[in-house]
Amino acid sequence: MTAEYAKEYMVRLSEEMKGQYVINPRYLNDVNLKRGLRNADGTGVLVGVTGIGSVQGYYVEDGVRVPQEGRLYYRGISMEDIVEAHRKSDTFGFEEVVYLLVVGKLPTKAQLEEFNEMLAAARDLPKGFYEDMILKIPSRNVMNKLARCVLALYSYDEDPDDTSLQNMVKQSIALIARFPTIVAQAYATKRHHFDGKSLYIHNPKSELSVSENFLRMIRADKSFTHNEALLLDLMLMIQAEHGGGNNSAFVCRALSSTMTDTYSAIAGAIGSLKGPLHGGANSKVMEMFGYIEENVKDWKDDEAVKDYLRRIVRKEAGDRSGKIYGLGHAVYTVSDPRAKLIRKYAVDVAKEKGYMEELELLEKVEEFGVPILMEEKQMDMPICANVDLYSGLIYKMLGIPEELCTPLFAVARISGWCAHRIEEVMTGGRLMRPAYRASMIRVPYIDIENRK
Repeated sequence: MTAEYAKEYMVRLSEEMKGQYVINPRYLNDVNLKRGLRNADGTGVLVGVTGIGSVQGYYVEDGVRVPQEGRLYYRGISMEDIVEAHRKSDTFGFEEVVYLLVVGKLPTKAQLEEFNEMLAAARDLPKGFYEDMILKIPSRNVMNKLARCVLALYSYDEDPDDTSLQNMVKQSIALIARFPTIVAQAYATKRHHFDGKSLYIHNPKSELSVSENFLRMIRADKSFTHNEALLLDLMLMIQAEHGGGNNSAFVCRALSSTMTDTYSAIAGAIGSLKGPLHGGANSKVMEMFGYIEENVKDWKDDEAVKDYLRRIVRKEAGDRSGKIYGLGHAVYTVSDPRAKLIRKYAVDVAKEKGYMEELELLEKVEEFGVPILMEEKQMDMPICANVDLYSGLIYKMLGIPEELCTPLFAVARISGWCAHRIEEVMTGGRLMRPAYRASMIRVPYIDIENRK
């Protein structure tokens, strides 16, 4: 069979299949149907209880959602308070956040030092892992390679299917520690194999923080500034956890409810986060930002910016989706605390790196885009900028390529996933099994000689 014939066959087969994947709208509009696991008012369907993270963007009064400033809590502690405390002391906070999420409480100084030693000891990949699992089988997409590597680590575990608390904690610490190394080495290999660039592999150093090590590993000269590392540390802290209802955490919990192994559950979460409607959204923001940069000649011309944003919403510009990527969120209404923190602490590095004009343009997208979207889409509930609006530019300022934006999200979120995995196994107690209503009518079986 030739490649041309195979391609033509797939076209024909796809055309024949189209009608089999159409659902009658009368089924989809059923008020009892919770599409996207959402209620009619847009709130999420309540399927469980968690003590790990809490996302608050509104409160309910007399059955009506009332907007409020966004809040994000890690184990009941304000994420903003954690970030501000470390900014005040000029220290790296991601490792403390990991301890808080996984262990369940803030560590003492001695406990954090011991935990950091455990993370440092677990950063190196198993002997031969890089050569066998990454170098010999490079991938164009780092997220896919990350998922494959996580599944492969199952084979290096002496007791991978043990779901005892002690074993899950051991597995979690190892995965959290190894994620940055896998991502950095997968990217270096992708860059060499597919982009024709020089290959350089830098191993992590035990005395450095996660953010410092990552910048060191992806840069040819291994150099970085303290401010750069602090900004990346901020990004890791604010993206570490976002409640049990976000898609990747839910996927992790759904898989864990089957009592499958840790590696399978985390690989599933990676696949979820890769999607452009979830963790991959920052790539769509940067794509949109490119359209704005190219088509708005004077970024200081507010009316020109507004006009182009209206054209985007009306599907006349950009990717013609009608979306202003980075605006709107399923829970946050008035504000996203993560976006607020990025805006606050990105300025110093933006000035240092010469990105103030780009940052100010994104701020205009937020300032003008919100009322334009609400007017054009006739929205009643307020919307706000979400973390994705600014995260792509932050990574660009740090010299981190776009294809590493979502993998870095995973480097942060693995801590939340591991906590949700442990919580589901320890307290869930029931296999998750939502229902789907059948829409087909009964049809008879026809012998092959009589089929058309």
